[in-house]
Amino acid sequence: MISIFLTGLYWVLNAYLYVLLFYIIGSWIPELRRTSIYDVVRRLADPYMRIFRGLLVFGQMDFTPILGFMLLRFIISGLLRAIYIFG
Repeated sequence: MISIFLTGLYWVLNAYLYVLLFYIIGSWIPELRRTSIYDVVRRLADPYMRIFRGLLVFGQMDFTPILGFMLLRFIISGLLRAIYIFG
């Protein structure tokens, strides 16, 4: 039972990783930022990315999404280990 829950959580977090990727790449394209799809993606990604905003800024370059990705990947890899142990 717990392995099913962990597997589902793994897939949700993996999908969220792609949402974050689309959010970051979309932020580089001004035409995409004005679409309703990007608005939905922004609403999904902003609460998580807001945690890291402003932590790793050099000049005008904000590298905080890297921190968010690293933490999420760390959590996902821990979930994979837990799935292996419980599965």
